[in-house]
Amino acid sequence: MSLGTSGGTGGGLLVAGTTSDAGKSVVTAGICRWLVRQGVKVAPFKAQNMSLNSFVTREGAEIGRAQAMQAQAARVEPTALMNPVLLKPGSDRSSQVVLMGKPVGEMSARGYHGGRQAQLLGTVLECLAELRGTYDAVICEGAGSPAEINLRRTDIVNMGIARNARLPVLVVGDIDRGGVFASFFGTVALLSPEDQAFVAGFLVNKFRGDVSLLEPGLDMLKNLTGRRTYGVLPFQHGLGIDEEDGLRVSLRGSVRESEVSSPVGEDILRVAVCAIPLMSNFTDVDALAAEPGVVVRFVDRAEELVDADLVVVPGTRGTVRALEWLRERGLADALARRAAQGRPVLGICGGFQILGEHIEDEVESRAGQVDGLGLLPVRVRFAREKTLTRPVGEALGEPVEGYEIHHGVAQVTGGEPFLDGCRVGEVWGTHWHGSLESDGFRRAFLREVAAAAGRRFVPAADTSFGSLREEQLDRLGDLIEEHADTDALWRLIESGAPTGLPFIPPGAPA
Repeated sequence: MSLGTSGGTGGGLLVAGTTSDAGKSVVTAGICRWLVRQGVKVAPFKAQNMSLNSFVTREGAEIGRAQAMQAQAARVEPTALMNPVLLKPGSDRSSQVVLMGKPVGEMSARGYHGGRQAQLLGTVLECLAELRGTYDAVICEGAGSPAEINLRRTDIVNMGIARNARLPVLVVGDIDRGGVFASFFGTVALLSPEDQAFVAGFLVNKFRGDVSLLEPGLDMLKNLTGRRTYGVLPFQHGLGIDEEDGLRVSLRGSVRESEVSSPVGEDILRVAVCAIPLMSNFTDVDALAAEPGVVVRFVDRAEELVDADLVVVPGTRGTVRALEWLRERGLADALARRAAQGRPVLGICGGFQILGEHIEDEVESRAGQVDGLGLLPVRVRFAREKTLTRPVGEALGEPVEGYEIHHGVAQVTGGEPFLDGCRVGEVWGTHWHGSLESDGFRRAFLREVAAAAGRRFVPAADTSFGSLREEQLDRLGDLIEEHADTDALWRLIESGAPTGLPFIPPGAPA
C-alpha cells in the first residue's frame, strides 16, 4: 500500500468527535496501528491537548500521554511535533500552557481563547507540515467537538486545522451514550458551509447488538446529510489504553474496565489509589491492574483505606490543594496510621511530595511554607523550571525506567534510597512515573507489599506490561480492519474529502 500524493506531502485525516470521550483517541490509535501493519509510515498528531496525563519524550519534551500511546500504535518514537500545544489544568479557570514540550506560563481560559490560541496556529501548522513531509500519512485527533460554535473563531485543533491543512474529517460518535444520530446530524448542521465541505462522514463507536438493526438509521443519516458512515465499531471491554481528559471509571470502581485475573498465589492484593484533586498520570497504576490477582480501585474516603494492602498517593497538578483535601477528608490521618502500623504506602511525584515533611511553594499554589504529612524525611521546594527527564536506574535488585514531570525539587535527608526518592519502613516515595511498567521491578515491589501486608500473594512470573499494551493496540487495529470500510478510509487519507458534499442548514450562526 502506498500513497499517490505529490510534492512530498503525505496524506492525512482528522478524527473529530460529537463529544469529548466519544472515542477519538482510540480510533486514532486504531487507524495508526492498522496503517502501520499495512506497511504505511504513519504518525499521530494532536494540535492542542488538554490533559493531566502527560509523557516525556526522549528529547525531554512533555506531550499528552494519549499521543505517546498513538505513537506506539504507529511504531514510531513520540516527539513534540505530535502534540505542539498541551494545556494542563491547574483549576477550573486556568491551565499551564506547554508549547513544543516546554511550559511557557499559566493562562486563564478567557486569556487563552481570547487571543493566545489563534497566535499558535502558525506553530501548529508548521508541526503538521513537517510530519506530513516525513510520513506517508498523519492521523490527527480533534478535541471536544468541532461544533463548539463559541470557540470556532480561534479554533486550532478541529475545523480550524482541517481547513488550513485541507484535511478530510471523520466524525466519531459514541452510540453507547444514546442520541448518536442527532449528534451526527447536529454536528454537521452547526458548521459553516466552508467547514462542512471537509466533513466526509461518520464512524459509530461502542455499538452493542445486531448491526443490521442499525443500518436503516445509517441509510437515513446518509440521505439527510449526503455523507456515509465508514464503520460501526463494537463495544469492547478491557482495552485499557491511556486516557486523555478524564478518569474513565467511577470513584470506588475498579480501574479502567479490566477484569481481574485469578491470582497465582492464595490471596489477591488490594490497591487503593487516593483520588486526589487534579490527579495526574493516574496511568501509573495500570501496570498494577494488569497483574493477575491485583485489584486496583480509586477511593475518596478514609474507611476505604482500611482493607487495602497498598495505598497509592498519585501525582497531581496541585500538590498543596491535594494535601488540604487529604486532611479535610480524614485520609491524611488514615495514611499516618498506616505508616505507624508498617502497612505499605507509595507516593508518586506529587504524592511523594505530600508524604514529605515540608513544602515551599511559590510557583504552583503560591501558598508559601506548608507542612507535609511527615511520613518521609523529604523537604520540597518548587522551582519555576520544570524537571522533564527519562531516568534509568535500579531498585530492589531490578532495572527500572521511568519519566519525571515536576516543579518540586526534593531534598532527601534520610531513609533508604529508592528511585531518587526514599523509603522509610513500608512508606515509599519517588518522582518517577512509569516505574511500575518495568516488569521485574514491579514483581519485586509487589512481593515486598504482600509480605508487609501478610498476604499470600505471588506475582505472575510471565506478565509483560509491554506485551499487554501491544496486544491492546493490536486489538484497536483489528477493530478498524474488521469493522470499518478500510478501502474508503484509505481513499480519504490519500485524496481528501469527496467533492460536492451538500450543505446542511442552518449552518454556523453569523
